[in-house]
Amino acid sequence: MPVVNRIADYAEEMKGWRRYLHQHPELEFQCHKTAAWIVERLKEFGVDEIHEGIAVSGVVGIINGQGKGPTIGLRADMDALPIGELTGAEYASTVPGKMHACGHDGHVTMLLGAAKYLCETRNFAGRVALLFQPAEEDGGGGEVMVKEGVMDRFRITQVYGIHNAPNMPFGKFITTPGPLMAAVDTATVRVIGRGGHGATPHETVDPVVAIVGMVSALQTIISRNLYTLDDLVLSVTQIHTGTASNIIPEDGWFCATIRTFTPEVRAMVEKRFREIVEGHAAAYNVDVEIKYELGYPPTVNHPAETEFAAKVAAEISGEDLVDANSPREMGSEDFAYMLEARPGAYLFLGTGPGANGGAGLHHPGFDFNDEAAPVGASFFVKLVERAQPVA
Repeated sequence: MPVVNRIADYAEEMKGWRRYLHQHPELEFQCHKTAAWIVERLKEFGVDEIHEGIAVSGVVGIINGQGKGPTIGLRADMDALPIGELTGAEYASTVPGKMHACGHDGHVTMLLGAAKYLCETRNFAGRVALLFQPAEEDGGGGEVMVKEGVMDRFRITQVYGIHNAPNMPFGKFITTPGPLMAAVDTATVRVIGRGGHGATPHETVDPVVAIVGMVSALQTIISRNLYTLDDLVLSVTQIHTGTASNIIPEDGWFCATIRTFTPEVRAMVEKRFREIVEGHAAAYNVDVEIKYELGYPPTVNHPAETEFAAKVAAEISGEDLVDANSPREMGSEDFAYMLEARPGAYLFLGTGPGANGGAGLHHPGFDFNDEAAPVGASFFVKLVERAQPVA
């Protein structure tokens, strides 16, 4: 696998960066210590401009190439997850209840490796914008950065990102033109009845029975309201009610995650969700409060940029390890907002068998494979050099 030789020389240093970041996770927009540490690295490398405090704790670094040209954006997310770590690694999280369980520590390391190389060589025209983004997991930091004007302010003409993929062959890149990842919406429903003794249900209005009916009926949206060839996930992920076996509770609540790809299906699901919940509320004589929140839009790759990125990936991993027409994913990504603002592409990079028995993303036993960081950094470097060659 032809990792750029100079980046291969950074491998041990990059491992140290990644493991430091892994020990010091921060959540959502509060990535201030992470950002400050990144800024110190960028100063060491000789990055030409460093802009801090974007989307609260985000950082944008600018590297000037040789002569005039456009600006290409490269993005890495910085935030961790509210999960207690169970890896047993010597560099495990030092912050209770927080860990890098999605590999964003590895994403930052990839972009830093690319930044160091690009500062040394400057073998490109125009500029590179390094986008270190907070709050991907929760909060939509990508949207905030776009709304704060990073694309216009730094004259970014195209933008790219990659995500690690544990349990996928090491060095394999997958992507697809058009929708790659789904939109994500969240619905929370409070069901209000009248509590009482479990032995006298006729004197109560039971919210538990109503919730069970609603949850079951909501699955008919997929089986009876959706065209068979469209994609949709509706998963009820939490149900909370009750305090004891002999008490019918006063109320309860449940929530669901909804994943779609088209505006039409997205609107249909919300409409049917409300109709089913409100109809069951009337049938069971309960009151309901519905909070239906539209989240990240679909992550939609631009065809020309996706084809270009796949060709660059093939330079790194070989054509046999690049799938440029992979099936789309039901996960979601706030990189979607950057792709709405500028042409570009998002790719997954295989990191080999997951650690600790195959632990995947968002698992307390997950750990990023440090050997993948030079591969990702090499991809970023070649992307820049091929997109903006020196005249």
